Order: sequence, then C-alpha cells, then structure tokens
Amino acid sequence: MNFEGKVAIVTGAAAMLGSAIVRAFVQGGAQVFAVDIDTARGEALQAELGPRCRFVACDIASDTALDALVADVLASAGRIDFLVNNAVVYGDKGLEASRGEWLHALDVNLVSGAMLLQKTANALAAQGGAVVNMGSVGGKFGAAGRALYPAAKAAILQLTRNQAASLALRRVRVNSVSPGWTWSDALSRMAGGDRAHADRVAAPMHPLGRAGDADDVAQVVLFLCSDAARFVTGADIPVDGGFSMLGPDQGRSARDWFGG
Repeated sequence: MNFEGKVAIVTGAAAMLGSAIVRAFVQGGAQVFAVDIDTARGEALQAELGPRCRFVACDIASDTALDALVADVLASAGRIDFLVNNAVVYGDKGLEASRGEWLHALDVNLVSGAMLLQKTANALAAQGGAVVNMGSVGGKFGAAGRALYPAAKAAILQLTRNQAASLALRRVRVNSVSPGWTWSDALSRMAGGDRAHADRVAAPMHPLGRAGDADDVAQVVLFLCSDAARFVTGADIPVDGGFSMLGPDQGRSARDWFGG
C-alpha cells in the first residue's frame, strides 16, 4: 500500500495501538500528524519515526484545540487524506459511574471523533479521503461490570454507518474496525506486561489462539484507507482472531462440553 503524498491524522497516537497505526502509515510513505495528550510518548514517537511523523499535543475534547489542529495540518501539509479516530479512555465503573464520568467517557470516546470529522470533512472531500473509527468487540457483547466503554463503542458502529451515508456523495468513505483482545496499553496492564500470559488467557476466546498484535489492527486500518478498499464504506471489520464468531460455548458443541 503506497501512501506517498498522502496526509493522515491519527488520534490517540502515543499509545501502543495508535503508534502502530502511525508507524504503518509512515512505512507506507504518508505524512502523519500524531495527535495525543501524552507529550512524552508523542515526542518519542516523532523522534523515532523522523520527518514523516509530526506529534501534535492536542486535547480532542476541546473544540478550540481541534480547530487549531485542523488549521495547523492544512497550513503545514495543505491537505488531509485520512482520519483515524483512535483516542480512547478505558475508565469504567459500570453501574456505579457518575454522570460526570459518563459524559467524559462519551466525550472522548465518541463525540470528539465526530467533531473532528465534522471539522475535517471539507478537506477530506477535496481528496476523496477515508475515515476509520475504532470500534471494539466490547461494543457488540454484554459484559458485567462495564458500561461506559462498551456503550461508546456500540455507538461508534452506528455513527460510522450514518457518517458513511452522509459523506458518500462527497467521495469520503467511512468505516470502522473492531479489535478483539489486542496487545495494547490496557491489556499489558492487566497481564502485568507478560505477553505470553495474555496470549494464554486470550486463546480460548480467540480461535487463532492468541491476543492480537497492534500491527494486526494497523494493517486493516491501512487497507481501509487504501485504494484496495475504494468500494468499501459503512462497514465494520472485525480484527479479532475469530472472537466475534463464537457464542458463549466458545465454538464447541455440547458434546465437547459434556465430554461425550
């Protein structure tokens, strides 16, 4: 996939998944604006990847900051071809979450990406661009003890369809990807930094036998932005090692469970 001359904005770019998406775009030849509030990791990513990666410290929950970001990108690069809405907060007290916690989670995980697309839509339309929203298997299934994150991810899947329908005649494609358990900041914390442990725990829920790599997701994001996906819009692509094709029986028959 050749992205020479193309310009991408990636939010949540300093975290493990976001940085994998940035790396993949840079390797494909794109100029990437890596957006995050984590200055230390963002600047380290820029130093690692060189001039094709520019870190921009930006609080995406601020419309003023988003306006400044878009103006900066257009002034520096003159165009926007791709937008990847990857920024996320994971904090989730489920039924015990306060109104403020609900509003913060939805603002970052859902509304801010919608506002950034609103502010970049004209520039994307000028290039016949593409948008990828970050969904999750967490937005497709019930999970005890959680509410904020899965509600936002479920809403992203519907929002993607509406955005795709609204922008189709302007030649902007909008799709989403829904990762399964992926080696990311969140999974690393839960596994104590032990990838082998994460893979062992993930294996029963993922028929391919492991947790995903961040680059597994990044490559599908790039596919959706590429000309190879030029007739794909309004779709959600599961990047989950088969997680979402299983039911509660983990893909095994009753005979297996009863040992018959």
